[in-house]
Amino acid sequence: MSTTDAPGYAPEWLELREGADAGARATGLLEPLQHWLSGRDRDDAGQVIRDLGCGTGSMGRWLAPRLNGSQHWILHDRDPALLDLAAVRTPHAAADGKPVTVATERGEIAGLTAGDLAGASLLTASALLDVLTRDEVDGLAKACAGAGCPALLTISVVGRVKLTPAEPLDAEIAAAFNAHQRRNGLLGPDAVTVASEAFARQGATVRTHASPWRLGADDPALIAEWLRGWVGAACEQRPALASRADTYLLRRLAACAAGELRVVVHHSDLLALPRPIGGAS
Repeated sequence: MSTTDAPGYAPEWLELREGADAGARATGLLEPLQHWLSGRDRDDAGQVIRDLGCGTGSMGRWLAPRLNGSQHWILHDRDPALLDLAAVRTPHAAADGKPVTVATERGEIAGLTAGDLAGASLLTASALLDVLTRDEVDGLAKACAGAGCPALLTISVVGRVKLTPAEPLDAEIAAAFNAHQRRNGLLGPDAVTVASEAFARQGATVRTHASPWRLGADDPALIAEWLRGWVGAACEQRPALASRADTYLLRRLAACAAGELRVVVHHSDLLALPRPIGGAS
């Protein structure tokens, strides 16, 4: 995996959204994952978990204490500052009290191969699928299949939001935002469907589960930051929206500050459990 000097996401945004992500992730996928992992313990070395695009490490903080067994997390990100932050904040104990250790690898996931995943018990990522291309997702599915490694890929946008109270401009902003998410071949709201098909073609058993953010009066900072990004991306995609979007955003921010705005941002989580290498049941 190659390295790059391109900046990652701002840690302030990642910190702001962590609670919403944690509350949204589909806990219903954990039981089949734990069952799969438990059935494939080969020795006392524990599970090796590779977290792609780890950011500040929120996925590890959420998942490590929910899985049994000793774990060694390998955190991947292109931003060395985020890697350092994630490493020091990784939990030290699994659900059953067994140890959790951590290492970091700076780099991109483009070109990830089965060899890169050799020895991995699980691949995880959060808010990653929708910023990949079709070829990158196909490559990820092939790498997991070749290594016999399951994947838990969470908090992928699906292109639907609901604001309450509703306004006529909501649908136009949403459509422009979705188009922006698909720019330059990125999958955006199509990511979960494309990934499900890609993993299924590799023989994996695929499960998906809704994982929406449900934001209200207790989340003013997150709603406000999300609104600015949502409207800003829509206007970048469709500059003709800007004059109406400016006043729209002011109204929405005022409603948010008054505790009167509710927002549901729909996402989906995906679990892909591979066919055992060699075809064994």
